[in-house]
Amino acid sequence: MVFSSDALPSSAALLSAAASLTASVLLLRSIANDLIPADLQNTFFSSIRKLSDRLSSQLTVVVDEFDGLTSNHMFDAANTYLGTKLSPSTRRIKVNKQEKDDELAVTVDRNQEIVDFFRDVKLKWVSQSTIIKQLASKVDHSANARTELRYFELSFHKMHKDMVLKDYLPYVLQIAKEIKEEIKGVRLHTVDYSGTDYWSSVALNHPATFNTMAMDSEAKKELIEDLIQFISRKDYYRRVGKAWKRGYLFYGPPGTGKSSLVAAMANYLKFDVYDLDLREVQCNSDLRRLLIGSANRSILVIEDIDCNVGVQNRDSESEARTVEDDKARKSQAREK
Repeated sequence: MVFSSDALPSSAALLSAAASLTASVLLLRSIANDLIPADLQNTFFSSIRKLSDRLSSQLTVVVDEFDGLTSNHMFDAANTYLGTKLSPSTRRIKVNKQEKDDELAVTVDRNQEIVDFFRDVKLKWVSQSTIIKQLASKVDHSANARTELRYFELSFHKMHKDMVLKDYLPYVLQIAKEIKEEIKGVRLHTVDYSGTDYWSSVALNHPATFNTMAMDSEAKKELIEDLIQFISRKDYYRRVGKAWKRGYLFYGPPGTGKSSLVAAMANYLKFDVYDLDLREVQCNSDLRRLLIGSANRSILVIEDIDCNVGVQNRDSESEARTVEDDKARKSQAREK
């Protein structure tokens, strides 16, 4: 069979037909939007998506930025990890650097797709966000108010669900932890009720170190050894059922180096510092939220605690309670 090139349509004719088809589709879409109610459209497209999800072999895991009032550690880890998985096809990235950090922190921007491989399994990450709609009467104009909710969507074949949840995501957490340890800069957090977790932070550029601290050499050595032992015994605390924390009481006149010693400990451990002023705490629920909002591997500093809290003598309190009980019993006896 022989075909003649004269029978084929010209490129101009093909372009004209494509333009006509596109115009027809846009016209039909406009007519549908005008004639079909929005609720009916949403129901239709929602049903189509549900049918597509049932037929699809892909499983999607959503990793939100926040879990209630607290930040999601998995989201932070994924954000850090994916910054090392950028490819030439990535169109938008975010770059951040704190003054005290040695290197740039590179993360992926929203609506960007990152493909990763783990044990020869293909995993696709997509950064997404949704705008937070606020009522006109409750609009928060503070600089720290959240305007969007960010999240990651991790998609993969559903047959690899156990491997992803038990092996891949813990692997992402571990790699992100190693990356943060390399570039971490210590930060100082102060109470800020306009923040998402009641804290705001700045870089802690305090020069104090154990090498520059003027203190008794034996006391300094004892403190450093105690810190090293505490850091290395996290698993021990878990085994014996105790909270992994350590308390120190620094006392002395102003200007004797208490704050500098805290800064030296923070620089040595690479722990953030949370400066809690109890005079700014309005109620117990605020205190609980502040404590929940503080990160692990950090130092919580409560200054002038003897001036902020009224200390009561337990013996005096128990004696007063005994007198009140005796009065109550005498009153009951008289009523009888």
